[in-house]
Amino acid sequence: MNKEVILEKINEILVDEFEVDADVISPEANLKDTLGLDSLDYVDLVVSIEANFGVKLGEADFVGIATFQDFYNLIETKIQNKN
Repeated sequence: MNKEVILEKINEILVDEFEVDADVISPEANLKDTLGLDSLDYVDLVVSIEANFGVKLGEADFVGIATFQDFYNLIETKIQNKN
């Protein structure tokens, strides 16, 4: 799975499952501020990402995650390490 496919799938999840406006999603945007998710929404996001990509995410994975690009990179790394 390449970077572009990962990015598209994550954005699709955010738009379809979390009703995020696709226009506000950009690599440099602040993930937390843009999404405006509460703690339960973040749990749902983690579950959805794990189910769609077959990876496991822990609380420590989110340390240092500020932008969408950081999040994309995290998921890409998790997928690469899985294979």
